[in-house]
Amino acid sequence: MKIFLTGATGYIGKRLLIQLLEEGHTVVCSVRDRKRFSTKLYKSHLEQLEIIENDFLIESSLQNIPHDIDFAYYLIHSMSSEDGDFAVKEKQSADNFRKALEKTAVKQVIFLTGIINNDKLSKHLQSRKNVEEALHSEKYALTSLRAGIIVGSGSASFEIIRDLVEKLPVMIAPKWLSTKCQPIAIRNVIQFLIGVMGKTFTYNRNFDIAGAEVYTYKQMLLQYAEVRGLKRHIYTVPVMTPQMSSYWLYFITSTTYPLAKNLVSSMKTDVIAKPNDLAAQLGIELFSYKEAIALAFDKIKQNDVLSSWYDSFSAPFHHRNVWQYLEVPGKGTFKDVRQMKVDDVELATERIFSIGGKRGWYYADFLWRIRGFLDRLVGGVGVSRGRRNLNDLEAGDSVDFWRVLYADKAERRLLLFAEMKVPGEAWLEFRIKDGILHQEATFRPLGLSGRLYWYSVLPFHGLIFNGMLKKLAGK
Repeated sequence: MKIFLTGATGYIGKRLLIQLLEEGHTVVCSVRDRKRFSTKLYKSHLEQLEIIENDFLIESSLQNIPHDIDFAYYLIHSMSSEDGDFAVKEKQSADNFRKALEKTAVKQVIFLTGIINNDKLSKHLQSRKNVEEALHSEKYALTSLRAGIIVGSGSASFEIIRDLVEKLPVMIAPKWLSTKCQPIAIRNVIQFLIGVMGKTFTYNRNFDIAGAEVYTYKQMLLQYAEVRGLKRHIYTVPVMTPQMSSYWLYFITSTTYPLAKNLVSSMKTDVIAKPNDLAAQLGIELFSYKEAIALAFDKIKQNDVLSSWYDSFSAPFHHRNVWQYLEVPGKGTFKDVRQMKVDDVELATERIFSIGGKRGWYYADFLWRIRGFLDRLVGGVGVSRGRRNLNDLEAGDSVDFWRVLYADKAERRLLLFAEMKVPGEAWLEFRIKDGILHQEATFRPLGLSGRLYWYSVLPFHGLIFNGMLKKLAGK
């Protein structure tokens, strides 16, 4: 079968793509940035892959969608968008997708969305409902799979739960922790997405997909603690406003503020699935919540987290066309350039490609954490995102408050671009050539504030960058 897959670089899309390829399908991957699509994971299936660039907000960019596709997946969403009109853009994207797919031979479109069984929906869930309605067409069949909280290594929900329980022995939490939900394991989600493909009894129908257990968010946190062997105490208070709750999530966990705000809005109402027999019809055995947590930690322990929500570009960052920064500017910039002979080239390369996350920045980590905290105070991403893989990086990955623009171990070059809040643009580059490690920090200031910022942090550069260089070089 020939399958059209949107969101191929996203959390769900990456995992679904591997399964589709292993089942022998030909997959046309629709991405906004071809540079972000790494074929490293799919080396044994390259002949089954076709990659095209589309932006579903721009109708003219959809002319290259093949006509001869059999099935399509719509995995586009904007939950972490900072844009106030994300619902309008989600609807526009869905409309453009429907019009483009109606010109093809597609038989079925499969849409993954949220459970929307309440009369009063959050702005995010109402937007998801509007998208589902916009995708309906007389030219193809639509199958909508509605999921609640998805539990798996790298999922936003799992990482937020993980942050809260691992960091806080005692929690004073908002009252929405009493809200009920029905979590589902990421493995089951992928099974459902593949299972409904081509099944005519699912055409033009929607199905709630969820695990068998219903928990409050408080119970989910305590169950997680039990799996991890941790003792945790949680007390809920009625005085936290939605804004206070959003800030509470934002400062304690690795989530962005826009995502925290949308999550809090969605968490005010119960998210419980309507019963159906889809799992039985497809032969899917549902994992329990505790089993889903254990499976997630198996992947984490093996350093085999395939995809993570925080590697997705935020809308403002994406709209900046970050790939224009691949060429580090020379004029109109401040630079901190250092170099040192390395003792062991291979070991130094491994250190460079393992930088950030749990391993830290090799020198004065407390200063990096302070800088990350200050970034969070002004609405930035901070350093709590960490990194998806401990030993490897590819273009598009996040590393604390940096984004990977270029990563090539064979070339021994790593280029990072700052996602932190700064009055300007910043790069950090590492290269090893002829046994010499070159470390270069570049800052292009924005106005007077940018220049003042550079000179204010300059005293720390001699300490941090010199110490980091020595550690990377093995001195």
